[in-house]
Amino acid sequence: MKKIWFLLLGILFSLAACLSQPTEIFGETVNVNSGAYTNVNAQELRAMLKSKDFIFVNVHIPFAGDIAGTDFSIRYDQITAAANLAQLPADKNAKIVLYCRSGRMSTIAAEALVLLGYTNIWNLSGGMVEWEQAGYEIER
Repeated sequence: MKKIWFLLLGILFSLAACLSQPTEIFGETVNVNSGAYTNVNAQELRAMLKSKDFIFVNVHIPFAGDIAGTDFSIRYDQITAAANLAQLPADKNAKIVLYCRSGRMSTIAAEALVLLGYTNIWNLSGGMVEWEQAGYEIER
């Protein structure tokens, strides 16, 4: 009987250790002509925001709200303008996460930044629509 209790306790501790491990974010690599960026879903972005180590940019026009933690709003079609690039890190290896309403505008912006040599671009693939469908809030 004691062996069963020790076995159950061992299983319980193992499960607790697994649940306390940070979620590893893999995303989906999207290759483009001059490099690649990574698509993430709403759950992955939520985990990333818990230990935010990136610049978070809303590229949607017209304004439709923000996800909490957004650093900047830069129009997707103006992201490569000099004034807007000045808001982004000079280090082209810095992590930048983009999003828009549906994912289309942020995809265009991600491709534009990769074309300029940025190497650590992330994109919320389903945008704010997927974010809300996952049960997360948008700040209006």
